[in-house]
Amino acid sequence: PGLGSAATDAHKHTMAAALPLLATCSLLVDPSIGRRAALATVPAGIVAALGGTREARALSPCPPGANNCLSTAAPSPVGKLATWKFPKGMDKAAAIDSLEKVLDSYPQAGQADVDKGGWSRVDDKLASAGYARLEFRSGLGNMARFFNGGKPFVDDLELSVEDGFACIRSSSRVGDSDLGVNKKRVNFIAAALRSSGWDAPDVQ
Repeated sequence: PGLGSAATDAHKHTMAAALPLLATCSLLVDPSIGRRAALATVPAGIVAALGGTREARALSPCPPGANNCLSTAAPSPVGKLATWKFPKGMDKAAAIDSLEKVLDSYPQAGQADVDKGGWSRVDDKLASAGYARLEFRSGLGNMARFFNGGKPFVDDLELSVEDGFACIRSSSRVGDSDLGVNKKRVNFIAAALRSSGWDAPDVQ
């Protein structure tokens, strides 16, 4: 009986440790390890019982003090994004399909005076693994000509679809300030998702 009780307590402790790993967008425990590696220490049966997967792709927080990055994994209010929650009753596969359609609707000519150079999917595993990375390019205005060698600025948008919600990271590769570009991009996508029933708050 004593051994059985100890085993039950250990099982409960392991499940308690696994829960936050499955319910967050951030890299937990040790940023150099990450959530996937942390989950590898949890028995597969427990991960499955909690409705999770070891293949989920946790997103990185923004660098400390960054003014050109937004992330659901941000540890502080600065640069912090809310997760995008599925409509009630929508499963993960349907949510991915809904998100795919919204992303495809993003204008290649840009919107709100941003992303005039178009965008492309560079790592597209949404359907298979719930993860995608997209590149968005600026136009060739004076800022690009003077400060980026005449080349468009490139921003990265990462998405990780979990169980019931999606994690987001939108960041600029160069510069200190993004002049509001990431906010405009994220808010455009969030607004389109809200029209499809998602709970996707604007960045204020």
